[in-house]
Amino acid sequence: MADNRDAKSPDTDVRPPDTDAGPPDTDAADHSEDERTRIDLSRRQALRNLATIGGIAGAGTYLSLAPPSWPLSLRDPDGELGKPVAEIKRLPQSGYAVAESSSAVLGVARGTRVDAMVRAAIDGIGGIARFVSSGDVVLIKPNVAFGRAAALGATTNPEVLDALIRVVQEAGASEVRVCDNPIESPEDCFIRTGIRKAALAAGARVYLPSPSAFEQLATPGAKWIAEWPFFWQPFRDVDKVIGVAPVKDHNLCRASMTTKNWYGLLGGRRNQFHQDIHGIITDLALMMKPSFVMLDATRVLFRSGPTGGSLDDVRPGQTIVASTDSIACDAFGWDELLDRASEDKPHYMELCRQKGLGNPDWKSVTMKEVKVG
Repeated sequence: MADNRDAKSPDTDVRPPDTDAGPPDTDAADHSEDERTRIDLSRRQALRNLATIGGIAGAGTYLSLAPPSWPLSLRDPDGELGKPVAEIKRLPQSGYAVAESSSAVLGVARGTRVDAMVRAAIDGIGGIARFVSSGDVVLIKPNVAFGRAAALGATTNPEVLDALIRVVQEAGASEVRVCDNPIESPEDCFIRTGIRKAALAAGARVYLPSPSAFEQLATPGAKWIAEWPFFWQPFRDVDKVIGVAPVKDHNLCRASMTTKNWYGLLGGRRNQFHQDIHGIITDLALMMKPSFVMLDATRVLFRSGPTGGSLDDVRPGQTIVASTDSIACDAFGWDELLDRASEDKPHYMELCRQKGLGNPDWKSVTMKEVKVG
């Protein structure tokens, strides 16, 4: 009997190769290789990105934590980085000095009437017209360092200031300014000394110090104040500058007169200058070249300076000195008004002489001395 089983048994169903399929597919292999390459590149890029991010984070940490003085530091505890860069100020190269003349270097007036002495002393060095022209803005710098009554001799006599302001106004000044940066409370000092009342009564404008009134001032060649905060506000547009200082003993520099008076224009931590008091006074002479100076010896604080505090430390001086040389003026005050000619002069006078800032040999300069009523 014939075998009727189906020849297509599952166990024997084997298909021959498809001869029409063509060669093996290599695109799939290439695609797989490309994918691996892309993954590898992505890993590398990711690592680079992480390194970059880490660097940025590290830099950010440095910038935010580095001390303020370090380069690129973002730390700014005082808010200084946000402030505009301040311009460094400079006083005129020749200062406020006037042209030399044949007039005397020292004008000395002795008497009892303050107004007459002030005028006679200025006349002795050529008269106020030599120094002040019509329309000038004139700054007068008295010594208002301490809140003491004028009778104690630690500050400028307000009567002397009053007389000086009026003389300057008579010469045609368009404005007279009075300023100082006292050691003690400015408001109290200007009131207790009588300086504020005298200045305003004579028609001057009074400037008291405030933080915004100071600017960095460059003084080329200075040891201590090559760049230092300076009471700049009252100096804007000023044409002439006059200093008027008392004659007084000083426990550090031995005497405080016309040159030391400019200390009252400095801001900042000026007490540090006490370590080299003669050096800073020399710097002051370099910084300020005034039109002229006036030495107020209506009374003399001959001991316990610079603050005084007792009338027993004061004696009558009955003298006013005007000068175009503050060092000669101070030397005269040392010898003749403090009556210390037998002692060596304060060292700053010699330092100033060496720098060509003045002549402490006052007897060698021309002087005109008069007595008034």
